[in-house]
Amino acid sequence: MKTIEELIAKAKAAGRRRVVVAAAQERSVLEAVHAAWKHGLAEPILVGDLAAIDSLAAELGIDLSAFERHEAADFASAAAKSVAILRSGGADVLMKGLIDTSVLLKAVLNKETGINSGRLTSHVAVIESPHYHKLFVITDAAINIAPDLDGKLDIIANAVIASRALGVQKPKVALLAAVEKVNAAKMPCTVDAAILSTMNRRGQIKDCLVDGPLALDNAVSAESARIKKIDSPVAGDADILVVPDIEAGNILYKSLMDLGGAKGAAVVMGAAKPIVLTSRADPAETKLASIALAALAS
Repeated sequence: MKTIEELIAKAKAAGRRRVVVAAAQERSVLEAVHAAWKHGLAEPILVGDLAAIDSLAAELGIDLSAFERHEAADFASAAAKSVAILRSGGADVLMKGLIDTSVLLKAVLNKETGINSGRLTSHVAVIESPHYHKLFVITDAAINIAPDLDGKLDIIANAVIASRALGVQKPKVALLAAVEKVNAAKMPCTVDAAILSTMNRRGQIKDCLVDGPLALDNAVSAESARIKKIDSPVAGDADILVVPDIEAGNILYKSLMDLGGAKGAAVVMGAAKPIVLTSRADPAETKLASIALAALAS
């Protein structure tokens, strides 16, 4: 798969998913869920301040009468009610509206009432870059600050599930660092990368090919890998880029989107249901693509 449009088309062909939106009183969110409904991607369930939702819909000139709606007095209530709908089987996907990420994730990860699966949750971004030959994943750009080795195992597993939803049966996973060689004293992420690569070769990490440490150029450029004499089935053809920490991931993701002419979609994986957790600054187009990605991942 090479484009976000192909991702949306695949999700459309798979049929509608029920998407519950926590605190849906946000302009681009309403635009995105209405577009997802028109595209045949989603059956939206709106939770939040219904008067504010109706006012925004009137400003936008969109009709929400076909959507299920639930009143919620505040953000915490909207998060709890949305998660309860998911937990009861009333929805397939959770979407963030006008609500802080921390408030939403607190409800998601609640041990008694949430949808915690026992696996670490992580941010999975699918990117279409004009400078790369296929869609690829960046993880984790938004949730885990400095994941340890066990955390990276879950991050890889979540990204592999998302990549397989795109049709990549055995995704190639590049573990990024600033260098291609292990530097135990000063770059501990290179040690993690070497261990994870070995675990993959021994069958402890399944359904993918893992290699690292790899610098970004080696991961995405076959010519760079050739020049540096890197013999790897992942180098130059990575499907998934696993960053060492949130700073690297966030800067890479935003550089591609804001300076590199890329298009994207993003979900949080690892809970019992996928979560559309885009930024408030993201346009409706990115949110629509993220709904499509979550629908496929569900």
